[in-house]
Amino acid sequence: MFSKKSLVPQSASPAPGFNAQELISKALANPYVSAGGAAALFLTTGLVLVALLGDPRAGTPSVRVSLAKMAAMAAPPGWREALTTESPSTAAVSQDIYSLSETPIPPGGASITLPGGRAFRAADPLPPAPIAGFSVQGPGGPLPIIATNGRTPAEAYARPFVSNGRPKIALVIGGLGLNATATRQAIEQLPPQVTLSFVPYAEGLQGWIDMARANGHEVLLEAPMEPLDYPDNDPGPYTLMASAQGPETVRKLEWLLSRATGYFGVTNYLGSRFMASDSAMSAFAGALRGRGLAFIDDGQAAHRGAGPPRASADKIIDDQLAGEAIDQQLLSLEAGALQHGQALGSGFAYPVTLSQVAHWAESVETRGYQLAPASALMTRR
Repeated sequence: MFSKKSLVPQSASPAPGFNAQELISKALANPYVSAGGAAALFLTTGLVLVALLGDPRAGTPSVRVSLAKMAAMAAPPGWREALTTESPSTAAVSQDIYSLSETPIPPGGASITLPGGRAFRAADPLPPAPIAGFSVQGPGGPLPIIATNGRTPAEAYARPFVSNGRPKIALVIGGLGLNATATRQAIEQLPPQVTLSFVPYAEGLQGWIDMARANGHEVLLEAPMEPLDYPDNDPGPYTLMASAQGPETVRKLEWLLSRATGYFGVTNYLGSRFMASDSAMSAFAGALRGRGLAFIDDGQAAHRGAGPPRASADKIIDDQLAGEAIDQQLLSLEAGALQHGQALGSGFAYPVTLSQVAHWAESVETRGYQLAPASALMTRR
């Protein structure tokens, strides 16, 4: 039989010759005890400094995002391709800036806090594309169609807008999708009311469009059109030609339209010769109307009559690539909106254009105007 050993000490008295000072000295001489004591001292000092000086990250921007929502989100098609030209330093998200928590996002988007306590709410994202019922698979990809209830892609993919009665100003910024830095800057730094147009040849086009809509921007697709100085100025292999027969124009246009989905309409890239041709524009406008798309031009087709819902730009704001010149064009838009009730400007994604537009947009509504998406200025002709 095994006997049970007592777990209670027989005596609590100190051993003979016990010396407390000698015991402490030996303990401190032990390297593990010394290291543990130093760590404890360092931790205590750090806690005291935080208590006295406050949170060292209190001045950095922070965003509260629901991790449950992030986990439920699927990556948009083409997102990897859209980021391949981005440098690692700009593509990475710093944990020092974005702090994630399980606090749910309230209706209206994430709450972003800037240094000094100033806060603003991120724009409501537009519904992800494709929206059911507004596309059909074509030979080269999805093609827009009018839904069975008669609603058009132009209506489904446009940014919702409610007028407040003030003069409206809209801007279209184009040439996006080729330069990753400029495209991200336009998407993330321009107000969501600014309409963005994308080059159909861009790699990862769907990913860029998805990103733009997630930031609240409505989107146009650029149709390359024959200019007067073609072929010296060649917009690419699917350029719409003034001399082409109607079926050829439609074939090329459908290839362009099948590159992505989520746009509410088409805008021109160049096209001074194409848009001067009645037969070419008739085939182009008929194809857009049949697919329920809008047409926004840079002002060269302002004289054109019947066709799809459309608008023409009153000003190209960056004909002269100088900050002061762009500011003058923006002020001219304000004057036109005050006189006619609305004005539409167009520009290219040059760094100076993006910078001046972002700065102008910060205060335009305080001067009595309403910033509007381009779709809000369309009419049927």
